[in-house]
Amino acid sequence: MKRFYKDVAVEKVADGWHITLDGRPIRTQMGNPQVVPTSILAGVMQQEWADQGDRIDPKAFLFRDHADFAIDVVRPDREAAIAKLLSFAQTDTLCYRADPEDALYREQLDRWEPLLEHLEAKHAIRYQRISGVMHRPQPDDTIATLQSHLATLDDFHLAGLSAMASLSASLAIALLANDEAINDPMLLWRDANLEEDWQAEHWGNDPEAQAVRDKRAEDFSAAQVFTMLALTRD
Repeated sequence: MKRFYKDVAVEKVADGWHITLDGRPIRTQMGNPQVVPTSILAGVMQQEWADQGDRIDPKAFLFRDHADFAIDVVRPDREAAIAKLLSFAQTDTLCYRADPEDALYREQLDRWEPLLEHLEAKHAIRYQRISGVMHRPQPDDTIATLQSHLATLDDFHLAGLSAMASLSASLAIALLANDEAINDPMLLWRDANLEEDWQAEHWGNDPEAQAVRDKRAEDFSAAQVFTMLALTRD
């Protein structure tokens, strides 16, 4: 699509901020008013539009797409969004370990256990650890507590969590990504991909698989930053 606007601006409205193109407010991909909760997020989304060249590249709108998901998908059915997130808790990557006699198990224990223990202490929950691939449900109390916590989060926070949980196959990783105790959220991405890295180290790296992995890492980083910006109140 050819660029159809000249000026991009951010305007304050009653319930947040929106971006305007030549004075006209942007709507979401489903036609809803695209109002975001913080000026810093609106500023980054404004820059996405301002950085477009003569032709618009839809792939360059990472933050816009997350905002649209929050407004168009999460907001109309928060219960469904929370249920989807809880499904990642039931099959959380960090809970499924190799057999204890395998060398990978020790690596998983060293890197995953501190993360789970931190999350358990913060939310007063207990995750079930599983060796092998057979599914075991998480304790009902754990799921109920996580559900109650997720229900307190706004639509934009839930949208960011949804993207990160889907990419990492882990609600725990998603919740930790914006935790104040985590200095480098991208180390969580490395931890979520521990088994994949282990296989590549021992059996060789596939360039095509690595390219997919790199793109998913970029998407995880964008979702984490989106969530952080949505939480950074003025």
